[in-house]
Amino acid sequence: MITRRHFTKTSLISGFSLLNLPLSNLASSRTEYSSNLKYHLSLDVPTKLFDGQQCWVHPRAGIIPTAGQSGLPRVVITMNTLQLSGSDVFKGMFDLHTNDLGKLWTEPRSLATLAPRLETIDGVERPVAASDFWPRFHNSTKTLLGIGHTIVYTPEWEVEHPRPRHTAYSVYDVQEDQWATWKKLQMPNQAKFDSAGAGCVQRYDEADGTILLPISFHPPNKNSHITVIQCAFDGEILSYQKQGNELGINNDTRGLHEPSLTRFGNEYFLTIRNDKLGFVTKSKDGLHFDPIRPWTFDDGTELGNYNTQQHWVTHSDGLFLVYTRRGANNDHVFRHRAPLFMAQVDLDRLCVIRETERILVPERGARLGNFGVTEISPDETWVTVSEWMQPKGVEKYGSDGSVYVARIHWDQPNRNFS
Repeated sequence: MITRRHFTKTSLISGFSLLNLPLSNLASSRTEYSSNLKYHLSLDVPTKLFDGQQCWVHPRAGIIPTAGQSGLPRVVITMNTLQLSGSDVFKGMFDLHTNDLGKLWTEPRSLATLAPRLETIDGVERPVAASDFWPRFHNSTKTLLGIGHTIVYTPEWEVEHPRPRHTAYSVYDVQEDQWATWKKLQMPNQAKFDSAGAGCVQRYDEADGTILLPISFHPPNKNSHITVIQCAFDGEILSYQKQGNELGINNDTRGLHEPSLTRFGNEYFLTIRNDKLGFVTKSKDGLHFDPIRPWTFDDGTELGNYNTQQHWVTHSDGLFLVYTRRGANNDHVFRHRAPLFMAQVDLDRLCVIRETERILVPERGARLGNFGVTEISPDETWVTVSEWMQPKGVEKYGSDGSVYVARIHWDQPNRNFS
């Protein structure tokens, strides 16, 4: 086991509270918002990797309630290794866990059951990796279910387009502390689903166990579209049931990607990645969504997020967006993917309330755009992210391949937590 690590003063944070950051590094240090909900932040670094060849990416956490010490949850983080010599080359998946809310962490271990495997595609044997994984506890079956997508490489481990793509998933056995061999979600035999997957998406589980899973897919002769599919899960097999409406954009971008879903009150909200702008929409049933609109601040100006995912932090008393953006003295960061911000959402106007914006994870040169959000307890939500150590030289700003756990400590219990 390894003890949790805290940022030191040399890493811009005194102790481990982000409240100690100077005002010049925070858009707002206030905790008084339009709602009565308040919170404070802390930041841990349970592990890091940067050896010039690899770093960690896609760290996302899931919980198994009461499986830790003294009735605490076990928190399991999965993550991929990234080969720094290529683009999106993920040759292995690892995990680590804590049974005491981060006081002690296990060392990262390689997961043979989630490793890439060889498949013959169009007569050529090619490596296929499961990546962009997100574990989440499925309450109805009391199962930790991780979902991501597949990446098909050439025999030389290069990414080609177009390529077949599937939703990949696996189940964690808490007694054996092992992940099952990853499987592919079987989709309808339609050309539009030849390249369809749920990489980096935030799903929503209904009370009856039904899973609403946002995916991106490629209709023939069109750029990437998104939809939400309804799935059933019996504790072992994830199965497709039906899909909602399809959302696309007709412009010179690659389309819509990495949709993330949540529910607040009686409505569902979807946030979406695009090359030029982040988008948002809402729905009454979680399947059929309104036309998309660009994310803006409440003063009408663009949010500044582009070509990067955004995800939700959902509390019973407020809905928040986590994102990266331009305009934060971060022109030296790839696609402005750091620092990592969080702000409250105006639900009526579907915009970000600027005065509530705060930094969750500071910028140290490396990008922070691939992250996850996990409800740990009624009192804590965690945002997990790693320093993606590309392009070469980002380390000169202080990054070192750290994996961060940004802990949001609520002053009021999250009544949505179960």
